[in-house]
Amino acid sequence: MKPSDKTMIHFYQQLGKLFYSIASADKEVQKEEVAQLNKLVKKQWVPQEDSINEFGDDAAYQIEIVFDWLLANEWHFRNVIPNLKNYKKEHPSIFTPQMNDLILKTAHAIEESFSGEQKLELDLINELTDLLHQEN
Repeated sequence: MKPSDKTMIHFYQQLGKLFYSIASADKEVQKEEVAQLNKLVKKQWVPQEDSINEFGDDAAYQIEIVFDWLLANEWHFRNVIPNLKNYKKEHPSIFTPQMNDLILKTAHAIEESFSGEQKLELDLINELTDLLHQEN
C-alpha cells in the first residue's frame, strides 16, 4: 500500500532535519552543501514518487523547506537519528533498499561537497548507515 501524502510529507521533513544535521555537524553550513542538497532534491528526490503537499507542490521539496528553515534559525540538535529510527519503525515500507541508497547518497554528497570528509559528519553518516541497514 502506498503511503499517504501526509506520511510522505512528514518523511521528507525528517530528511530535511537529517541532511541539515549532517551539513551543520561541524557547526557551519557551507553554501556548497546547500547547493548540493538543492541539486539532489530536484534531480533525485522529486522524481522519486508523486506525493504532493496542500499547495500542489511535490512533497519532496519539504526537504529543502525544512533544511532552509533550520539554517535560517541556526538550529543545532543531535537527536535526529533516534527520531528517524522511530519514524522508520512506524513506516518501514518507505525505507526500501532504493530509498535507503538515495538517503545515503544524498548524505555523502552533502558531506563531500565542501572540503572533503569531516569527522563529525562521517560519524553521523555512519550512525545513519547502521540505522538504514537494521531490520525493524
